[in-house]
Amino acid sequence: MATKKSAFDIEWRQFQKKEQKFFDQREEKKDSFLNRFLAEKVPAKLQGTLDSAFAKAFGVIFEKGTGIIEKTYKKDELQKSFKINEYADEVRQTRKSLKVFEKKAGTAGRVNMLVSGATGIGMGALGVGLPDIVLFVGFILRSVYEIALDYGYDYESEEERRFILLLIEGAVSYGADLRRIDDLLNAYIEKNEMPEDYAEKQQIERTAAGLSKELLYMKFLQGIPIVGAIGGAYDVVYLKKITEYANLKYKKRLLLKKKNEWVCQ
Repeated sequence: MATKKSAFDIEWRQFQKKEQKFFDQREEKKDSFLNRFLAEKVPAKLQGTLDSAFAKAFGVIFEKGTGIIEKTYKKDELQKSFKINEYADEVRQTRKSLKVFEKKAGTAGRVNMLVSGATGIGMGALGVGLPDIVLFVGFILRSVYEIALDYGYDYESEEERRFILLLIEGAVSYGADLRRIDDLLNAYIEKNEMPEDYAEKQQIERTAAGLSKELLYMKFLQGIPIVGAIGGAYDVVYLKKITEYANLKYKKRLLLKKKNEWVCQ
């Protein structure tokens, strides 16, 4: 038992270091030279247009698009793979058996980033900016859905949609805003219930606003033929941030669930 406990404690401490590193890197936002250059050129009304476009994309996909996204990967196979990894961990209870979940989730994230990047660059080269948003949100949700399944969580309930929307908002936030959102995510992990005043429409709007604020300049640039490829390439940058944070939060859920299994047996 002591060996199992010490192995779990080491893995938990390493996770906490990785989590703290994520926060440290996002203590404050540092605008790039390109963003500063584009700031005076972006139409004032574009922010509101992007807010609406992102919110509409989330609403449409949640209502009608999840089934379409599921056709791009094998949900049953991912669920079976989790069960196999879960059983192996129950038997072995080693750090290696714990790390399998994270390794599997990371593979899906890298594949989605490659495809999303190629799509964003291609549409940017053609000067297609706003229409890319639905595709980009689709890639975001596909990535998070696959990560959730790799850690043993389904994504169809209203509670899980809130968790996903919050972690997307958190991934593109900084400093105090990120920590506030992270506290909400941790509260859900601990209690597994939503606050009584939760409203999905408002959370979609907050998540959409966070994404549009981060991507404002890049989506503006993406609407310009040829040079728009640069803006489209930033889809990968933000998808990486989101998948990294999703991995952290889902791994935390898994580790806290397994803590009693490892330590108390």
